[in-house]
Amino acid sequence: MYYGEILSIIVAFTWTLTALCAEVASKRMGQLQMNLLRMAASLVILALLLWAFTGSALPHGMNWRAMTWLLASGAMGYVFGDWCLFTTYELVGSRFGQLMMTLAPLFSALTAWLLLDERLGLQAMAGIVVTMGGIGIVVSPTHSHSRRCRESSRLNASESERPMPPQAKTSGSGATGGVSVLAILFGIGAAAGQGVGIVLSKVGMSLCEQTPLLPMAATMVRAVAGLVCFGAIYIAKGDRARMHAGLHDVTTMHAAAGAIILGPVIGVTLSLLAVQLAPAGIASTLMALTPVFILWPSRRLFGQRISLREVVGSCIAVAGVAIFFL
Repeated sequence: MYYGEILSIIVAFTWTLTALCAEVASKRMGQLQMNLLRMAASLVILALLLWAFTGSALPHGMNWRAMTWLLASGAMGYVFGDWCLFTTYELVGSRFGQLMMTLAPLFSALTAWLLLDERLGLQAMAGIVVTMGGIGIVVSPTHSHSRRCRESSRLNASESERPMPPQAKTSGSGATGGVSVLAILFGIGAAAGQGVGIVLSKVGMSLCEQTPLLPMAATMVRAVAGLVCFGAIYIAKGDRARMHAGLHDVTTMHAAAGAIILGPVIGVTLSLLAVQLAPAGIASTLMALTPVFILWPSRRLFGQRISLREVVGSCIAVAGVAIFFL
């Protein structure tokens, strides 16, 4: 049975709901505050779950080698990957950031080959290529958008000699339609953080011999790394007033609770279980279906228009998923 592959698709649905909740909470209380709250709350929830099922709030039977790999996974995925992704959003927008995230399965497959000697057959590689191609079509910029950017660039060039007040000037690649090398590097870093992080988790879990509820325990260790890193950044930057306001806002806390429970607690735990049961490259590819699954909820909740290009890309991505099960 394809238990790992099925779990990977469930994770993609879970991360879709997580993204919707996190978007609302992050806009209301800030990304750094949301990440810090997410790590702290998930640690408490995971500790309670471990205590309820095993009688201890701390992981048992996990050696220091395994914990080192899992802490590195948390730092790579939770901290480095998210930081690069959010920076990409700031430089060129979320659509290009999501396009670059389709590279994550490649990083997973390459890292799994180097560290775990996982080799994919031709059928699995074809499924990865088709799925990534469909996802890329869904999240790539439209032709009309590119044309408008070029027209805007020409207008800006023709009016460049006119005096312009400082407050009217714009910067960034979004104004001209170009993509800077820096933005591309951050996008690659975001994909590497997610792709490499999940393989590091698999390596760490492979070193655990008798750890009860291993995926949940591993998620807890990864969250420790995230909490320490985000906590250090929060202390350095401050902005405690925004955190205080978010904690006392009902809508923000409802959205944050959904992001916390569906993300680090359920989603990440299931993702670690999935990579135990399926090759990391395949699992990572199926989890990358989130940009496709989020189309319909985004239209219903935020009124975002779904284009024919996105529908075609979704169908191609689903066809790529089907290749894994042939």
